[in-house]
Amino acid sequence: MCGIAAVFNIAHDNEPIGEHDLLRMRDRLTHRGPDDAGLWSDQHAGIAHTRLSVIDPTPMGHQPMSSPDGRYVLAYNGELYNDHDLRAELASLGVQFRTHCDTETLLHAMITWGDDAIEKLRGMFTIVFYDTKARTLTLARDPLGIKPLYHASVGRNRNRQLIVASEIPTILKYPGISRQPDPVTVSAYLSSIRTTLGTRTMFAQVSTLEPGDWITFPLEEPQHAKTQNWWRRVGRAPTQGVRQTIEDSVHRHLRTDVPMCTLLSGGLDSAIITHIAKRANPDLHTYCAGARSEGFADDFTYAAQLARHLGTHHTEIEIDQQLFAQRLPEIIANIGVPVSTPNEIAINQLARTLREDGHVVAISGEGADELFGGYAPIMQQCAAHVAALADPHDDPDGGLFHLRSNAWISGELKPAVLNAVRLAEADSDEHLRSFYQNTFQQCRSTFPDDSPLQAHLRFQRRMNLPNLLQRLDTSTMLASVEGRTPFADIEVAICAESLPMDRKYATLSGGEVDTKIALRRAFAGDLPAEIVKRPKASFPLPFQSWLSPFTDLLFSSPFAYQYFTPQSLGLVCANPTKYWHMAWPMINLTLWGHECVMNEPADSINQYA
Repeated sequence: MCGIAAVFNIAHDNEPIGEHDLLRMRDRLTHRGPDDAGLWSDQHAGIAHTRLSVIDPTPMGHQPMSSPDGRYVLAYNGELYNDHDLRAELASLGVQFRTHCDTETLLHAMITWGDDAIEKLRGMFTIVFYDTKARTLTLARDPLGIKPLYHASVGRNRNRQLIVASEIPTILKYPGISRQPDPVTVSAYLSSIRTTLGTRTMFAQVSTLEPGDWITFPLEEPQHAKTQNWWRRVGRAPTQGVRQTIEDSVHRHLRTDVPMCTLLSGGLDSAIITHIAKRANPDLHTYCAGARSEGFADDFTYAAQLARHLGTHHTEIEIDQQLFAQRLPEIIANIGVPVSTPNEIAINQLARTLREDGHVVAISGEGADELFGGYAPIMQQCAAHVAALADPHDDPDGGLFHLRSNAWISGELKPAVLNAVRLAEADSDEHLRSFYQNTFQQCRSTFPDDSPLQAHLRFQRRMNLPNLLQRLDTSTMLASVEGRTPFADIEVAICAESLPMDRKYATLSGGEVDTKIALRRAFAGDLPAEIVKRPKASFPLPFQSWLSPFTDLLFSSPFAYQYFTPQSLGLVCANPTKYWHMAWPMINLTLWGHECVMNEPADSINQYA
């Protein structure tokens, strides 16, 4: 796993790239790659890289990596899980390899097949691939959005540069990049707690690649940049059944030249992964985090039971209010955006602990719920929504249904919370509503004759999963740990997509529901019955009762009063536990405003840091 920072001149007559600025950007990414650092530049471009050595940790895997003739340069963040297959195909075409590193595989794949190589990749990745002769740049992101990549342009007319990086704070290090918030995404965050909206980010000048995107930039003619997306081939049939596909994915994700472990919540998804991993690694270590407050200790109980059943070396990490209050502003300051889900704090503490224990790779269970229908309350809401339609295959307001039913701060409540000027700048959330509507219609039109519930599940994969994968990426990489997600694998996604809805979700007699049916049946004989039947769990925290330490900041913050109405601030500060659905995004946005927009930590934070 790695960090990428790059600068490209849009035209030949620009000044040469300054290495000093590139090095400042690269240094901001040390946590993503503490093992090695590289820099490549010519008169018109500069690419910097930090490396977390996982596959072939020898110096031969140094990046940026250039082709033997020096024409092509690659910076890459991620892992290829079909590395062996691609190497065999390339070798049959005469390619000779000097290393065992998948970076070299990717370099030759891009040279041999051009951008068509991206459709052949199975893995998690972001790619910066530069042709120095043609002055053509390709940026790419994996289909499920496991790894992030951001870009911004700075300058005017022909004196422009394209800035690219793995994290937003790295881009903000470059001269001339504004910290001006994007009002549309800021308002959207209050509703969805997502820090991106399509290609938009929390910063007006910074954009992100969407999952599956690849963009080709002719740097001499940037107006001819072309964006393509992997999901145009979503109809490809699976090659194996559910159990075989998942076992194959886990085994591919186990490839590493450094110590690895699994994150074990005691739920079905992490149990399946740990069961398969333990068979391949008898000395497997597992980690669970959580709170011991009443009603929140189930993860510890079930994870410990499963660890005993499988015979793993198990570690428990307790999260309390003091640690929560300390870590939240630290994480926001480092990742450059508000935190989305509260259990990012738990995942980050897990990563810190397992890294201290010597583990570099952690395997996690993200992806199963969005692909196989695992969120019972959400699926029940979707089923009721479909049942109420006059024509289940005609759902013009499906996107708005998801926006309303999952909003932290609803559209109706937004004018009472968000300052009127800020709400007007966000066009009263018109862009947010349109984005949800258009995204849902794209999900529905993929297979218009399929079960109407499939569109709703596909919408969860499009909207919810990238957010969870970003949570894992930022939380683990801050501790220099590579998080891997065997369920969030493109072959698993294709397999899940091919299943009829009644193999994912069904309503039973008496009104009860069955979720992730195919997964439970596939591994029922391998795991304890109480684990197989257990509802969704993922390191939950009683954060609602932990928000009071931040109310002094919220009440006294000039940034908060620029964005929120006095009435909403008074209500939340008086009882943040009762109004947690407002307090969580408002506190996060305020912390972000001080740490990342104003770039000056609030004094009142210091007493908790």
